[in-house]
Amino acid sequence: MGLPEPVARFSHEDFLAWEATQTTTKHEFVRGEVFAMVGARRSHVVVTANVLTALHNRLAGGPCLALMTDMMVRVDAADCNFYPDVVVTCHDTDRTADRVLQHPVLVVEVLSDSTEAYDRGAKFEAYRKLPSLREYVLVDPDEKKIESFRLNEAGLWELHEFAAGSDVTFAAVGATVPWDAVFVNA
Repeated sequence: MGLPEPVARFSHEDFLAWEATQTTTKHEFVRGEVFAMVGARRSHVVVTANVLTALHNRLAGGPCLALMTDMMVRVDAADCNFYPDVVVTCHDTDRTADRVLQHPVLVVEVLSDSTEAYDRGAKFEAYRKLPSLREYVLVDPDEKKIESFRLNEAGLWELHEFAAGSDVTFAAVGATVPWDAVFVNA
């Protein structure tokens, strides 16, 4: 995915109404500014689908729901709406939401050259303002690298890196996925 390009300034309510009318391009909302999201490369799409499929299969029948790319996450404290690549929520309100989630426990972003700095920096800073968020995972499809930032009991974010051939643990939802399953066909 490329860097978002500024489109217009909106109130949050106006953004949601306008975004509902958009048919070809998704947009993220950051404190009144709206950014068009460009298409992703094949490896990005494949890795996103792999993570979603693995989490969906492991969470099926339980209280948590894994969703991808077309569900927005609202971060009230940062006045932002994002479209994460994969998001997991276990909250009853989110499980029935049509477009906007507010209580994710896990967010996965698949990196690209043009968004990596933003995903690691400003976007992660905004996501950390979600009281429900317990884990933020960055997947680099080019470097075949997986990093998980987990909120510990002291309220600090700890980095966990996963090496090739290891199991990837999504601790926020108690799911384990083989590292190879994340990158198959990518």
